[in-house]
Amino acid sequence: MVDANSIESALKNQQWVGGQTPTVADKEAFEALASANLSAESHPFAFAWFCLVSKFSDAVRNSWPAAGAAAGGKGKGGKKGGKKEEKKAAKKDDDDDLDLFGDDDEDDGEAAKKAAEAAKAGKKKKKVVIAMSLVMLEVKPLDDTTNLDDLATWIFANITQDGLFWKTEYKKEPVAFGIFKLIIGFSLEDEKVSVDNIVERIEELEDRVQSVEIAAFNKI
Repeated sequence: MVDANSIESALKNQQWVGGQTPTVADKEAFEALASANLSAESHPFAFAWFCLVSKFSDAVRNSWPAAGAAAGGKGKGGKKGGKKEEKKAAKKDDDDDLDLFGDDDEDDGEAAKKAAEAAKAGKKKKKVVIAMSLVMLEVKPLDDTTNLDDLATWIFANITQDGLFWKTEYKKEPVAFGIFKLIIGFSLEDEKVSVDNIVERIEELEDRVQSVEIAAFNKI
């Protein structure tokens, strides 16, 4: 059963209910807590998460996938790799036992040592994969007097931080009564940037911005 306390406990160690990316678990939890009166004082993590999920459109929330089991598969793969290394080591030992020239033992040992050092160095050089996401925002202006070109330029120049990369191209789409909304996008490093924080910083422009909605959120 989904309740505020269980959600609060889960979000103390991760950004989303389903893990490090939004999944159907977040959608279902959001719907279950829609009628609950969450308090920022009693449930700070759940409250912040609920505010972030509310920024996504229904279409985006409905597209979130079920939580996968990729990590488990990798774990199994790791175990198989370990067994293969053990077999290789055993084979190496057998080959050494068949050595017909006792004087070469020292050379063989030195070669094995160098091979082990090379393998260790190769593991250290393994490429580090940085988890990144691509986000599209719909920024609705306060009224039809707001200059969207100036607004976009201001956002790109002033809302910056390490791990945040704005797409310099943007769109203006009609809403109603001559009012247009601004469509802007950015990529981010998941460990460094909070989407919720970016949305809040744009919404702080109360003299020019009415609201901000997350139109798309995809892993790169």
